[in-house]
Amino acid sequence: MVFFALPFLGLLWRVPWGDAWGLLTQRSSLDALRLSLVCSLSATAISVVLGVPLAWILGRVGFPGRGIVRALCVLSMVLPPVVGGVALFAAFGRRGMVGGPLYDWFDVRFAFTTKGVIMAETFVSMPFLVLTVEAALRGLDRRPEEAARTLGASRWYAFRRVTVPAIRPALVAGAVLAWARALGEFGATITFAGNLPGRTQTMPLAVYLALESDTGQALVLSLVLITVSFGVLVGLRDRWLGGDPGTLR
Repeated sequence: MVFFALPFLGLLWRVPWGDAWGLLTQRSSLDALRLSLVCSLSATAISVVLGVPLAWILGRVGFPGRGIVRALCVLSMVLPPVVGGVALFAAFGRRGMVGGPLYDWFDVRFAFTTKGVIMAETFVSMPFLVLTVEAALRGLDRRPEEAARTLGASRWYAFRRVTVPAIRPALVAGAVLAWARALGEFGATITFAGNLPGRTQTMPLAVYLALESDTGQALVLSLVLITVSFGVLVGLRDRWLGGDPGTLR
């Protein structure tokens, strides 16, 4: 416990508390904070829209090669983030497999843009939601859904009114974890979208840049990210850590 706690205690010890508010309200800090919130929330929304149907297919539909498909969908969880950024660049860069035609035909560009930040954050964060929702779907009692179908409900109506409310805790937990992962994403973002202030420089990237010019700003921004991440873990502790709630509290 001491090993895990000491780095955070060291950060708290080094933070210039007297100048913290001024450093946090600097234009560069506010731009990075705004961009981080916009991109991470956008990535979370995309993860929900695409990830829930994907989780339903993986959890409910049997087909050859499902294990391979699942591994492919969550591969970005275990890849080094920089490798994920290189892969995105190869696919969606200006000369990439898909990015090249998109740029030539429709003048659409992802690399080194805010859209690229959102894409990189979605790529690394969606697996958290997919795995969480898939596990909930696999453990869900299907009898209420079957009863709704026998009473005349369509598959979509049963999913929307029966299945989604039943898996809502897992859906919320997966979305929050995906958001926290997107908010802290660094490697894939800097590789695919660069570190352009006001356009692609999120808070983790601002911390990296500030380490070379303003250590105090880097410490304050790091503290903000740690506080958010710690708050997410505490908020989800009962679901993910289990145990006696009285002990945890």
